[in-house]
Amino acid sequence: MYKFLIDLFFPKVCSGCRSVLMTNETVLCTNCRHELPLTQYYLDSNNQAVKKFYGKIETEHVSAFVYFNKKGIVQELIHNLKYKGHEEIGTVLGNWYVEDLKELKLKTPFDAVIPVPLHPRKFRERGYNQVTTFGKALAEGLKIPYNDSILYRKKYSKTQSKKNLLGRSENIEDIFDSVFTEESSNKHFLIVDDVLTTGATLEACSRALLKIPGAKISIVCMAMANS
Repeated sequence: MYKFLIDLFFPKVCSGCRSVLMTNETVLCTNCRHELPLTQYYLDSNNQAVKKFYGKIETEHVSAFVYFNKKGIVQELIHNLKYKGHEEIGTVLGNWYVEDLKELKLKTPFDAVIPVPLHPRKFRERGYNQVTTFGKALAEGLKIPYNDSILYRKKYSKTQSKKNLLGRSENIEDIFDSVFTEESSNKHFLIVDDVLTTGATLEACSRALLKIPGAKISIVCMAMANS
């Protein structure tokens, strides 16, 4: 009865369109699930996400789950995840995409999921890392560890989306570093982030992890900016 009253006066709404969710719907309504702009990048080893890193870093796999379009469903999802505390969105997207990632034919399997880290000050301000639930869902589905301690952010910086392309490339290079032991050598790390734009942040994270002897890098994002 108590749950019924809660749902009656405070109904759960879709994180994509704000419509009231039906009993069998979770986080996203059925219509928004059908409308999500899936990239299908996991099927194409030469996709547009991979090309972001050509001539910069060597990667084993790069993909993004959906396209990010301004004023679209995905923008609303990422906003609610990143700024409204709706971490369950990351879990839903991760559980969905991991089924696709299981189909990858890789020379070496992933050994650990590594989230793009927040600076401790930013973590205190936000209260959580928006990538955590997505990364943990992937790690659980792939049955590999989720490691949020091997990669860290050395410098506090303002939100990258508010900077122009030149400002991002100038300021991002020396922000990240890794801390590792001999056991970390020769591992295939899957770095996860929310939105892939220029790739500067992920390139910097990759370079920090590539300090580890024998490290291999793959990258998966929830979304990719549709240019």
